[in-house]
Amino acid sequence: MRYISTRGNTEPMAFQDAVLTGLAPDGGLLIPERLPDLGPELKQLRGKSFQETALAVLSHFIDDIPRDDLAELIERSYASFDAPDITPLEHLGEFSVLELFHGPTLAFKDIALQLLGNLFEYILKDRGQVLNILGATSGDTGSAAIAGVRGKDNIAIFVMYPKGRTSPLQEMQMVTVPDENVHCLAVEGSFDDCQAIMKQTFSDLDFKAEYHLGAVNSVNWARVLAQIVYYVYAALQLDQNGRKKVNFSVPTGNFGDIFAGYLALKMGVPIDKLVLATNQNDILSVFFNTGVYQRGNVHYTVSPSMDIQVASNFERFLYYRLDGNSEKLRAFMQEFAEHGAARIDQDGKPIDDNIIATSIDEATTVQTITDVYEQHQYLLDPHTAVGVAAAKHFGLTTPLVCLATAHPAKFPETVDKAVGAPLAHHHRLDALRDLPKRSTEIAADIGEIQAFLRAQAIQ
Repeated sequence: MRYISTRGNTEPMAFQDAVLTGLAPDGGLLIPERLPDLGPELKQLRGKSFQETALAVLSHFIDDIPRDDLAELIERSYASFDAPDITPLEHLGEFSVLELFHGPTLAFKDIALQLLGNLFEYILKDRGQVLNILGATSGDTGSAAIAGVRGKDNIAIFVMYPKGRTSPLQEMQMVTVPDENVHCLAVEGSFDDCQAIMKQTFSDLDFKAEYHLGAVNSVNWARVLAQIVYYVYAALQLDQNGRKKVNFSVPTGNFGDIFAGYLALKMGVPIDKLVLATNQNDILSVFFNTGVYQRGNVHYTVSPSMDIQVASNFERFLYYRLDGNSEKLRAFMQEFAEHGAARIDQDGKPIDDNIIATSIDEATTVQTITDVYEQHQYLLDPHTAVGVAAAKHFGLTTPLVCLATAHPAKFPETVDKAVGAPLAHHHRLDALRDLPKRSTEIAADIGEIQAFLRAQAIQ
């Protein structure tokens, strides 16, 4: 399997090179040259463990790591998860919750980033290279990325996050990590500022090469690949007889999580509808309802990981929506870059027959947390509540799966207020409160951040 750029001006590369490259040299995102058909093997995958399912799915995309080595990397990546089946389903009557928060940092990002950290270590050791990871986070990616590479040889990580705009516990999970290869940058700006600086830095090919930069954000193809697995695993648990397709509702900010579900669907997994659930930062839900992709002002909400206006994985979907026409994609992205808006003509048709989208306001988000607790004695975090509310908006029938993207203990202020009791806590998070903190406050300025990288990068 080779990997190509959405923008069409990068030579195809092998999987290991794609992992280390992150953002394609032409500014596009890497995708596989073809998508395999999982249909013929789905029957054999029913009843398999999460790890066995992961090996089967990943093997279609990774042919430059021996299968036994890949199996060992998968086993090691999920050994630290609290749940034996890694991503358990909790059935709540009219819908099920897919719990994706049983990893080290209690967020769905662990599923991909534990694997990515081990892939980085494996590839760098084999090649005798070093890597300086530059990432941007609106909340959970930063801590999960740090947990995936902290203390690993030949790797340093630099995580930018918007100062004061992540939850206090999300910030604590980053800034209390003592390992010397970890650098936290509190940027005086929005997440979109952080993401823009990251993309501009990766587009500076000379700087990227000189300082051996790599990416952990979902621009890295391995992130999306790892997330496909839990769609396969959950769908097969709910579709034992092969006759019912599953609906998934996905809280969405950067479009990476739902894009993994979109790929699973295209690969033959029994999925009917994907609900794209946004908060008040509704650039994606507006696009899927109108065909207009238009940047707005960032709204800061109780679901901060979704407080995003420019979705970094949207370009991958756009590539498939435009039938792989890189010229049309480049024109669309250029129009958006210059004018803050671009459009796809729908001709009266949906943008995609399988993706339905809506935005959920704060009052509905909080009320959903209250309602689900009163009805089922089950706590939702605010992001998951956005997904549950969106699914109810469409009145979808079972099997319906709402992705639970974070443990409710990561957002105790909102959750406890919604349920009227101090219930949102977790021993891992409680242990962080008195630990020393390390972070560097820095302007949202590419020059200052690149200067910091020059001073601290490993060579």
